[in-house]
Formats: sequence, C-alpha cells, structure tokens
Amino acid sequence: MAKVIIYCSNWCPFCVRAKTLLSNKGASFEEISVDGKPDVRAQMAKKAGRTSVPQIWIGELHVGGCDELFALERSGKLDALLA
Repeated sequence: MAKVIIYCSNWCPFCVRAKTLLSNKGASFEEISVDGKPDVRAQMAKKAGRTSVPQIWIGELHVGGCDELFALERSGKLDALLA
C-alpha cells in the first residue's frame, strides 16, 4: 500500500472521519498531530498551502482534506491511490 500521512487534531471531527475511512479501507497511515505544536502546523501549512486539518498525502500526492478524500472515494479513485 501507498504511504499515507495525515496531519490532524484530536478535536477535529473531519480528522476522525478521514481516519475512519482510511482505517475501513485497511490503509495504515502516519498520524501527525498539530495540537499545541505551532511549528508542526506551520510546516504542514507550508507543504499544503492550507492551515486547516486534516491535510492528507497519499504517496507524493497531496489529496487535501476530508472532503477531497471522500470525493476520491465516491469517484472510485481512492482504492487505486492506496494500492
């Protein structure tokens, strides 16, 4: 499977939804919490061009956030990216 990285917060319902979808797909992922870590959030924002969480990468592809992840699932493209 492709390497998945998700920047997230413990208090974010969208992060929970994204991680649940990935888990249900059997995808393992590296979770990087931004809670109380402004330097980590800044690093994420520089890479993603966004400050909101979650921010998700599958391999080298920046997927975006929860909405974009679910859009990939609805379009049938998520499984191929995770493979």
